[in-house]
Amino acid sequence: MTHPEIAAEQAHIDRAHMLLDQARERARQLRGMVEVGRGGTTQARYERDVIEGSVQNRLGQLQLGSASLIFGRIDFEADDRFYIGRLAVADENQEPVVVDWRAPVAEPFYRATGREPMGLIRRRHFISRGKELLDIEDELFDLDQLDDGFQGHGALLAALDQNRDGQLRDIVSTIQGEQDEIIRDPLKGRVIVQGGPGTGKTVVALHRAAYLLYTHRFPLEGQGVLVVGPNRLFLRYIEQVLPSLGEAGVYLTVLADLFADLFDDVRVVLPDTAESAAVKGSDRMIDVLEKAVRDRERPLRNELVVGFGLVRLRITVDASRQIIREARRRYRRHNAARRYVEQEFFSILAKSHPSEPDPENVQYKLKRDPRVMEALERMWPVLTPSQMLRDLYGSNALLASAGREVLSESEWRSLSRPRGSGSADYRWSDGDVPLLDEAYERLGPRLGRDRKARDPEVRTFGHIVVDETQDHTPMALRMIARRSLNGSMTLVGDIAQATAPGAAASWDEVLAHLPVSTHQPRVRELTLSYRIPAPNLELANKVLAAAAPGLATPKAVRSVGSLPRIVDVGNNTRVTAEELAKRAVSVVEEESLTLGGGSVAIIAPESLIDFVHSELESSGVDFGRATTASRNVSGPLHPKIALVPVQLVKGLELDGTVLIEPRAIVEEEPQGLRALFVALTRSTKRLAVVHSLSLPSEMT
Repeated sequence: MTHPEIAAEQAHIDRAHMLLDQARERARQLRGMVEVGRGGTTQARYERDVIEGSVQNRLGQLQLGSASLIFGRIDFEADDRFYIGRLAVADENQEPVVVDWRAPVAEPFYRATGREPMGLIRRRHFISRGKELLDIEDELFDLDQLDDGFQGHGALLAALDQNRDGQLRDIVSTIQGEQDEIIRDPLKGRVIVQGGPGTGKTVVALHRAAYLLYTHRFPLEGQGVLVVGPNRLFLRYIEQVLPSLGEAGVYLTVLADLFADLFDDVRVVLPDTAESAAVKGSDRMIDVLEKAVRDRERPLRNELVVGFGLVRLRITVDASRQIIREARRRYRRHNAARRYVEQEFFSILAKSHPSEPDPENVQYKLKRDPRVMEALERMWPVLTPSQMLRDLYGSNALLASAGREVLSESEWRSLSRPRGSGSADYRWSDGDVPLLDEAYERLGPRLGRDRKARDPEVRTFGHIVVDETQDHTPMALRMIARRSLNGSMTLVGDIAQATAPGAAASWDEVLAHLPVSTHQPRVRELTLSYRIPAPNLELANKVLAAAAPGLATPKAVRSVGSLPRIVDVGNNTRVTAEELAKRAVSVVEEESLTLGGGSVAIIAPESLIDFVHSELESSGVDFGRATTASRNVSGPLHPKIALVPVQLVKGLELDGTVLIEPRAIVEEEPQGLRALFVALTRSTKRLAVVHSLSLPSEMT
């Protein structure tokens, strides 16, 4: 039965879109405010550029794409009525036609309950497709009628049932009360968002970034908001959420690209072994790097004697040792002290001359002498982070000297690798990036002749959102902390999904490596799993009970759903990897057909990825393979079928998943059961498990 007010509400939506089009046109007309012809003044060109930047920013805020402008209405007891939408729209008299979802007056749309109606008598949800209103769902605030669990049942379930297309969507129209509390939490200090799979913690954190920018436009627009993701695949997956909310200025990045903004010659392509990754992530590397820098600040081996006209100038080993000692005392950062070392070095040489010439004259005449240059390079070389770390990794002697007091021999030897022919061809791993950043903190920028820095300083941000925080190592957390201007952070994750080597076992461990704040950290827990149907979550929770005993399990909002499909390829007989891949591909095709065009992910252990890839190609299946591609490669997951290594699947959501060989995942991954738990919780509709080896006991 059609809602009696659907025509009237459609008319309001049409009027709002007309006013929005007019607002866009007014923004475009601002471009004509400053005309700059040939030979125009510098001031006029500057004003034109400022206006163009403002116009582009405003037009970006007014873009909706295919999203619906209005998604709800709230009616107050005092006959006030407000339409809630993605952005604010006003009429010719500046009266609100649509209220921005982040405005204070919109808060009851998300937070009002039967027990605390916040002045509402009605909450109305619109189910729309673009500009077209399809249905209306009303909630009347009567204790006998309104459920306090979650609101907008019909709109919420309709959104959850939509097919995924390889990119994360915003949830602005279906935000639930527990999510809204996190989104609107105050800016200052650290907010920890602990949530199991399907609870929406990632999208809540992104909506929080949009809310904070709206509420604290000054100063955050100038200070910047940073979102740190676990890998580039994940960033491509979430990249449309903030633009869909009218906020395109947030900086989304991974740690490797964050450091590459300082030194663009650092190429991160190497994998780490589990042992070396654990060592590189440990906070013991702070002492290792500190000692590695000090090992490059060395007195001379022997007295230096160098000719100066008819006289020989000298600097003794003890004198060089005193220079080193004083430079360490005066300067916190290594490169900043190089000029002092040079001045003292040439001053001592000048004093060894009978007539004590001007030290600057001595420096001018001797600075290119090979023996002098070699001596200064030994005493106090100017270093970049990549030079220092490359030298450290390439010398067992340097590794032993820097690491033997805090690392075992097998640990410091796990860091060893050849220096290669040059820094331009050298390759780094993700585990190296925080160490490079830590080294830069100690080295500082190189200084030019004018004493100005040749290298950029680390940029700081007014607020930082960190996703999958539980997998960031202590060294990675220190790197993130250096980007924080004031300690304002949103930390998102699930301790139960900590799968990285040396991952944190508690949020206290995470906080220990972040800036100390006068504000106590606020822990917010999301308890409802919106994405995962109950049958799938029940299977995953069996694995969670073994992987992380004692952790609370999320509760499924959707109590119905297809039972997980278990396909035993071996039937107690061993099969080849090719045979397993062939059967898995046939299951993928069956699941894709059943879903009627929804997205399907094939999740496989590393040992089987190439076999499945080959079988998909030979079968003529249209698919995409998920990778952590370089920062210059863009594009979301394949909208239909994506082949995803189990290491990259965290944070993604698909309509269906086909999980291959769970036992191999448990055996190959550093935290196998947790990795399996992650893999089992990616699907919003259907889950199939294809195996030839026996299933882990936790799944049976």
